[in-house]
Amino acid sequence: MTPDLIVLADTIHTMDGQTHGQPVQAIAVRGGVITAVGSRLDAQQWQQAGTRVVDLGSATLTPGLVDCHLHPVFGLDLTIGVDLSGATTLDEVKALLSSEAANDAGWLRGWGLNPNAFGTAPLHRSVLDDVSGHKPAMIRLFDGHSALANSRALELAGIHGPHEFAQASEVVCDSDGDPTGLLLEAAAMELVQRHIPQETFNQRKARLGDLLKDFARSGLTGGHIMDHSDESSALFQALESDGGLPLRLRAAPWCMPGSDETDWKELARTIGTGGRRWSVEAIKLFVDGTVDNGTAWLYEPDVHGQSTAPFWPRPEEYTAAVRYFASRGIPTATHAIGDAGVEHVLTALESLPGIVPADILSQTVHRIEHLETVPDALVARFKGSRVVASMQPTHCTHYSLADHSDNWSTRLGTERAERAWRCRDLREEGVTLGIGSDWPIAPFEPLPIIADAQLRRRSGHPEQEPIAPAQALTALQALEGYTSHAAKAAGLWDVSGSITVGKRADFTAFEHDPLTTAPDELAASAVVGTFVDGEIQFMLERLA
Repeated sequence: MTPDLIVLADTIHTMDGQTHGQPVQAIAVRGGVITAVGSRLDAQQWQQAGTRVVDLGSATLTPGLVDCHLHPVFGLDLTIGVDLSGATTLDEVKALLSSEAANDAGWLRGWGLNPNAFGTAPLHRSVLDDVSGHKPAMIRLFDGHSALANSRALELAGIHGPHEFAQASEVVCDSDGDPTGLLLEAAAMELVQRHIPQETFNQRKARLGDLLKDFARSGLTGGHIMDHSDESSALFQALESDGGLPLRLRAAPWCMPGSDETDWKELARTIGTGGRRWSVEAIKLFVDGTVDNGTAWLYEPDVHGQSTAPFWPRPEEYTAAVRYFASRGIPTATHAIGDAGVEHVLTALESLPGIVPADILSQTVHRIEHLETVPDALVARFKGSRVVASMQPTHCTHYSLADHSDNWSTRLGTERAERAWRCRDLREEGVTLGIGSDWPIAPFEPLPIIADAQLRRRSGHPEQEPIAPAQALTALQALEGYTSHAAKAAGLWDVSGSITVGKRADFTAFEHDPLTTAPDELAASAVVGTFVDGEIQFMLERLA
């Protein structure tokens, strides 16, 4: 069969686990599918009239990189206003907000705030009141699970004291019952969010389109989206009508506390819907919140007496929801950060045999997202469970410190902080480990994330001490997290994740070999190009 595309590169890592008799330097593609893998000499025999040949020269080619945890549409809301992620002190936070307030006639907005910037000062609305004037203000903290509102915003939202919610959300109040401005989890933040003027559909479509192009330029050919809504469907449909998506997107709408079988049935009906390069393929659940804002689910309280409650007030209802979807062959992905939360999810998934028919269970992938602090016993329970771990190395390297002086570590204490992001231990147990960014919680560029996974510190900062260095991944393990293991984490190993005849022609080309290049150098290097379905989505100008 005559290929319509041949891709050549001096180094090609197939990631198929096979030993090839000669260096693989050529791939033939027809109709978006790989039809042959071989040498440059083989490629001369494949080529026919009309075959397009793309020679990447000294570049390294791998299966297309896939981010296993992204929020591109939800992230549009989380990235409005001034970027506070680089602020390391309270004075820097105030300076950035003051500048934004002077240039914005509406609400004062900000995002990416790291609570470490506040030092020992409490997160309080007075910080915003001091810089916002008469404007309402709301800024998102970096974890995406909390926000800080000023007095005017609380007034507009009618928030004057505590609220009750169907999920573990909280309007934090002081000892007098007055709101501090700190809002924990989605339901609490929504009280203010609904009063903020919204962008038009076209504005959001343009922002999303630009973002997805940036994803492709960074080396991504796919992403597992951990949220979905009717707006998401409309945006993806509109972008495909305008010319297509530059990467594959696999979405998972949220199943939240307070829902029942009627709601679960409606969620189940969305599975399999989508377009050419996007589809709804799983359900996302939460069993806890975050360590940083005291809403994780831990065996023992943090130093402030917090993080003791599950996100589902009746966690047996979470288990019932997982069983409902699993019995219908629907994959689930559960946010679980604390040790008690991870244990509850593992227990729920371990209960599926005997409840779910074996043929359905064997074909359905269930995942736990984040796993920030877990003891040895829970790591061992993953072995043989078929449960996939999905983790974000830069949550560790960007927001915690080796000396445990950061907010996350301080809240947990030394023993639990030393169990931080146990990527290597999970891999040693034979666990499938998908890697991602959780954008916009952390930057999406995959090369620095692959580097950080090996360094256990922020790439480009050799002066920093590694955090739990024994948990460092090898270069191969880090790359697998974006390729072969990413495919397995989505139940797609039969069609993607390696350069193998019959699989999708999705590729990422690197300036330097990710398996042999020093991590700091790799993080600073370029992505040469990306292909999806054998179609070029991005190519450096010198090669285009």
